[in-house]
Amino acid sequence: MGSRERILVHACCASCSSYVLEHLAGRFDVTAYWYNPNIQPAREHDLRLGEMRDICVRLGIELLEGPYDTASWDGAIAPLAHLGEKSERCRVCYRFRLEETARKAAETGVPLFTTTLSVSPHKIHRWIDEEGAAAAERHGVRFHGEDFKKKGGFQESSRKSREQGLTRQDYCGCLYSLQESIERKKAKGRD
Repeated sequence: MGSRERILVHACCASCSSYVLEHLAGRFDVTAYWYNPNIQPAREHDLRLGEMRDICVRLGIELLEGPYDTASWDGAIAPLAHLGEKSERCRVCYRFRLEETARKAAETGVPLFTTTLSVSPHKIHRWIDEEGAAAAERHGVRFHGEDFKKKGGFQESSRKSREQGLTRQDYCGCLYSLQESIERKKAKGRD
């Protein structure tokens, strides 16, 4: 496995990672990186991290854990709090996490990085690709901009997560998204 190129994979949750990590392991020497200060409340963060640890053990993939620095994330996102999902608020969140992942890749000598974010149909791949490429350039590494939802990737991640009993979240992780999810559920109840 050491002869293959190393890749650091930013992992947003075990559900998305269940497919992406296995998919990449066929071509790369994979290390997962957990950096998600957007996930709140803390109990939700800890639940998702616990599942991520389990999936990495199952797949035999090393997991590096970044800091849980919600204050820095909140500071970056707060000016955009009034914006909804799939807005500039989300793009800044991608940038925040991809910047840290690129920094970690450079620090650990891993030449390539990517993210599981693109497996979700709720994420904008073009923004992920642009932010990943910009972060890669700043840190002297490369970004692997594969859109993991293509070719049935999202369906496969959903299937794998159901098979493995992983939590399927109904919000991305941030408190803004959680509130939007609650409001959508209330609106559906009124129909």
